[in-house]
Amino acid sequence: MSVKQKSEAATFFIRGLWEENAIFRQLLGMCPTLAVTGAVKPALTMGLATTFVLVCSNVLVSLMRNVLQAHLRILMFTLTIATFVTIADLILKAFLPDMSETLGPFVPLIIVNCLIIGRAEACGSRKPVGTSLGDALGMGVGFTLGLCALAAIRELLATGAVFELAVLPEKFENWNVMQLPAGAFITLGIMLGLSNHFLKKK
Repeated sequence: MSVKQKSEAATFFIRGLWEENAIFRQLLGMCPTLAVTGAVKPALTMGLATTFVLVCSNVLVSLMRNVLQAHLRILMFTLTIATFVTIADLILKAFLPDMSETLGPFVPLIIVNCLIIGRAEACGSRKPVGTSLGDALGMGVGFTLGLCALAAIRELLATGAVFELAVLPEKFENWNVMQLPAGAFITLGIMLGLSNHFLKKK
């Protein structure tokens, strides 16, 4: 990989962490964002599964970008993504069955996550492998951090713990609403508002 390509890959990686963060900047992948962030463990697992699919599909799409026919592009993207989602789902069922049951249908639904196919179209199909890898890693890590941030706040306020480790004193009154869908909307709305406020102020 040339110096220019390394620099481009690094730029895409950093951009994915915040500037183009899927959750807080692009509002992509809202289904898992609202559904699996009741606790940090499922949020982290979903983030890692999504990152795995994103990295593998972006790299493979980049490798075959020069031989893709225009009318087959979206079809090949979907088949590629579905293959790696199936692999991730089977790995979870084999090694983390309890977590797989907790996440339920949301792992297979990674197939239709706009973040995955969006990066395949915007970067994987247009850039060399190194840049596509950097882009996928940045977007995946940014997505995972966003999920975990939401989950940490919700779990802390709902149970007084993070990663099932007690943080707040026992006398803290749990906010049960944070375990409900309403808690996900409230937390996401507040975090979006704060991020926009500080960005405008900056």
